[in-house]
Order: sequence, then structure tokens, then C-alpha cells
Amino acid sequence: MSFVSFLIAGISLGSIYAIIALGYSMVYGIAKMLNFAHGDVIMVGAYVVFYAMGQFGLNPYLSIIISVAVCTLLGMLIERVAYKPLRKAASLAVLITAIGVSYLLENLALLFFSANPKSFKSAITVSPLVIDVGEDSLTISGTTIVAIIASVVIIIGMSLFIKKTKSGQAMLAVSEDKDAAALMGINVNATIAMTFAIGSGLAAIAGVLLCSQYPVLSPYTGMLPGIKAFTAAVFGGIGSIPGAFVGGLILGIVESLSSAYISSELANAIVFAVLIVVLLIKPTGIFGKKISEKV
Repeated sequence: MSFVSFLIAGISLGSIYAIIALGYSMVYGIAKMLNFAHGDVIMVGAYVVFYAMGQFGLNPYLSIIISVAVCTLLGMLIERVAYKPLRKAASLAVLITAIGVSYLLENLALLFFSANPKSFKSAITVSPLVIDVGEDSLTISGTTIVAIIASVVIIIGMSLFIKKTKSGQAMLAVSEDKDAAALMGINVNATIAMTFAIGSGLAAIAGVLLCSQYPVLSPYTGMLPGIKAFTAAVFGGIGSIPGAFVGGLILGIVESLSSAYISSELANAIVFAVLIVVLLIKPTGIFGKKISEKV
């Protein structure tokens, strides 16, 4: 029964990674930019919920809605100020800017919230599920249930949004060729801004789920999960929505089982070792497509 518990814990953690990875995949797939500040948006979203519930006594669900709205606006601001001027710049310049924005958000959080970790009160009010199996019982926490359901709903919803709506089709067109999309009457700037907005809104949800499951909040909360989620996006095939989901789940399960059966200290190293092995076998990731270079 302990193996099943660790497996479920891994699926829960992987579901959170999948939601974060989806933001990375969307931004890279459409804007061809690596938004390394994405992990810090997770932290901002968690702080918004923390203060909305603690200082203002707001309902958890209202707090989450406010967090999503704040992070959505923050994502659009980051895109407008930091990334939009660099659309045609070298990829190295974009990468350095992304790292700079990440450090800026972390240091602003240190300035406003201090470096002292805070105890995060779970925003999830769902009761745990207890399953009796013979003489044993398996308890699945409410946060785990919500994380798994939320990731499935978000992945399905985003897939339908991309395939069935005009805005989603515009995203696909921009991801293929920005100039051709502009000639077809698509507002490229608005499409990319919308991509950042959606990704940042999802980061807020991931931040709430992450801190509800691991109830410690600090300015560095989103750093390691952000890196792992980026790893999950690459693992699944960056730019692919199903890839983000599968990559996140596999990464969470590997991390959970490694912590349980090998070493909690080596779990992170094992996660990245698995990524290296997979990329050696399939450099584009599980769902990634090989792109032929035009000459």
C-alpha cells in the first residue's frame, strides 16, 4: 500500500508540474521565448492568496480568483516591458533578460515580504478520500484530489481552446509564422500578450496548489519547481500541451519514488539524470516534433 501512496503523491506533484510546464510550453511554442521568470510568478500568486486569506480574511476561492487576476496582469506587464522589445533580438539577449526579470521579482519579494518563510494555510477545502482495502486503508488528501483534477481539466480545456476557438487558431498561426499571421490579419502582439496572460494565470493556480501541498512560502518558493517544470516541458516536448502533461506526471512520479526508495537527497539529481537519458535518445522530447531548418 505504501507504493500506491508514493505513486499517488508523485501523480499529485506531477500534476502541479504539468500546470507550470504548460505555461512554459505555450510561451515557447508561440513566442519562441523561454520565460524563466515563470517560476517567480508562481511565488507571487501564492503570496497574493496568503495575504488575501490571512490579512483580509477573504474566502479561499475568491482569493484564488484575485491571485489569478494579479498574475495574469503581471504576465502581460512582463511581456510588454521585458520581452516585447526583444522580439527580434538574439536568443541569448532574451535569455539574459528572462533571468534578470526572475531575480527582479525575487528581490522585490524579499523587499516587501522578507526572507523569513511563512506557514501557508491551505486554500483547498476538499475533504480527504479514505479508501479501505482489506485491513489497510489509503488516504488521499483533498489537495491531491484537486491537483489531479485541476491538471486534467486545464490540459483538456487548453487543448480544446487551441483547436476550437479563433484565439486558439491565432495562437497556432503565430507559432508557425508571425509574419504570415500578421499578413492574414492576426494581431500578433495581442496574441502573444494573451499567451503570457494565460500562462501566468495558470502559474497562480499552480502556486496555490504547490503551497497547499507543501505549506511553506518564501520568495524562493517558485525557483526549484519552475526549473523542474521547465525540465518537464522539455521532457515531454516543449511547445506540446500533451507533452507538458505527460512530462510533468513522469517527473513527479520519478521524484516521489526516488525520494521514497533511493534517497530524498538524490531525488533531484535522479530527475535530471532521467531527462538527460531521454534527450539522448529523443532530443525533441516525447511529443516533440523534429523541425527541419530552412536554408
